[in-house]
Amino acid sequence: MKIITWTEDKLQDVLCLWNKEIGDQFPMREELLKLNCFEDENVLLQGSFLAVDSDDKLIGFVVSKRWQENLNLHMGKSIGWIQVLLVDSDYRNLGLGSRLLEKAETALIESGATKVSLGRDPWYYFPGVPGDFHETRKWFENRGYTSSGQDFDLICHYDKAIISPPPSFDEVEFAILEKGDQEEFITFLHRCFPGRWEYEAIHYFKRGGTGREFVVLKKGRKIIGFCRINDHQSPFIVQNVYWSPLFSEPLGGIGPLGIDPNERKKGYGMAIVEAGIAILREREINRIVIDWTGLVEFYGKLGYDVWKAYHKYEKLV
Repeated sequence: MKIITWTEDKLQDVLCLWNKEIGDQFPMREELLKLNCFEDENVLLQGSFLAVDSDDKLIGFVVSKRWQENLNLHMGKSIGWIQVLLVDSDYRNLGLGSRLLEKAETALIESGATKVSLGRDPWYYFPGVPGDFHETRKWFENRGYTSSGQDFDLICHYDKAIISPPPSFDEVEFAILEKGDQEEFITFLHRCFPGRWEYEAIHYFKRGGTGREFVVLKKGRKIIGFCRINDHQSPFIVQNVYWSPLFSEPLGGIGPLGIDPNERKKGYGMAIVEAGIAILREREINRIVIDWTGLVEFYGKLGYDVWKAYHKYEKLV
């Protein structure tokens, strides 16, 4: 077996290996794989590798990332990410995974990373190691990674016949983001939620988003809150609908969301989630996922249950 550099020529092989090994829980689509593993300019090419056998068959791969975009955002400039590391089950316990990880870590260190995170990268697949991947967790722990808590994907199944109306307040209104408000919206995010949420919104508009994926909360003409909503008609695949092939009907997604710090403790946070849900339900979405959250009790009030769990892992290097 040999290890070669990361190349899009092997996209179909990567897709097949992914679905062979974990596709029953996390079904991968070609479009999503291309977006997150090949088109993201934060992929560290010198730290991403393919392992092939003597017949050039793909038997493993690792994708690592470092922040490389020319945007003035807080995205962890000292952090390196291992987006995914996967070895064919027929070739495990031969040291191949360790070789791939070591080569990725070496490249991340040489690029200036002082900490390596498993997942949580720009255009991530997982916010940590999936909770039921017990052997994977032990494997990384034996290589110096430590866990610092859990995050969850939540899900709610709705009755097709029952659609609750969105909440209403006298002093504020909920609305789909209009195209003319895009600049104001990015300014709002930069002021209140700089970093990942701002970054994802910037890319949303770059990729042709019109605003239909954002519910905004306005007081007068000022945006004071937001909630992102996703469905099968969104311009590209995002986190809370990654695994929609698991279902026979369309899947919707809620999040991220946030309220201006100066406007909190007024019930707006729960209300904007309800507004987002109401709009998705009007779009005939009967299953909705909220991804990467620790607020299980908060969303439980709206009928959401834990669907998938993840353990956050990091390593100082």
